[in-house]
Amino acid sequence: MTDAELATILIRRLDLTNLDDGCTAADVDALIERAATPVAAVAAICIWPRFVAQARARLPADMRLACVVNFPDGGEDVAETCRETRQAVADGADEIDLVVSWRRAGDRPDLIRDQVRAVKEAAGTARVKAILETGDLADPALVRAGAEAALDGGADVLKTSTGKTGTGATPEAARILLDAVARRGGAAGFKASGGVRRFEDARSYYRLAEEILGAGQATAERFRIGASGVLADLVAVAGGERRADAVAGY
Repeated sequence: MTDAELATILIRRLDLTNLDDGCTAADVDALIERAATPVAAVAAICIWPRFVAQARARLPADMRLACVVNFPDGGEDVAETCRETRQAVADGADEIDLVVSWRRAGDRPDLIRDQVRAVKEAAGTARVKAILETGDLADPALVRAGAEAALDGGADVLKTSTGKTGTGATPEAARILLDAVARRGGAAGFKASGGVRRFEDARSYYRLAEEILGAGQATAERFRIGASGVLADLVAVAGGERRADAVAGY
């Protein structure tokens, strides 16, 4: 497979994201415009809950709409997170990116399990991605405990990071999450988010997913990249164009 072909695949695995604190309705409209590139359309956009209804009205029917809940702090008010989830789904969200109470991975993994289980019920048919903030967890044993707890609760996808802390996705954390998914079997997936800015970054996570989940398993259902700035680089590689410097973003 050529780099251009792989870049096209990666565009189709991208959750194009705007979770800036100052995000506006106009920014969301611009995000939707960017999402349908001349090469391929992204898998989904990922936005704040307050913009879901607006985005649903404009988004193509074949593009997923993801929104964050309990974001970015990962608090323990499960009732409020479920309320936020139900509203997002009613407004048109297809996917819920839930920040779990990752700080409790060591002493209360059952809390993470029950939190994911409750949000899964509130989400109905929407898929739930559990964000573990692996960069702040740091200790591989804690990352593993959080991953297992989220899967026990029924998480559809394990996601590395909010992109709001100093350390986002890392290959080490990605391997732990992917190993947890692979050991369970089934159809759960993985999302790398936080600091993915270049084609090479996205490629490394895709290859890792193919290695651990199995050849052909890094589908758009089971593998995603969460980012904003990487899209331009992927489009440039896919089109054989000159690449710009890395762009900051999620």
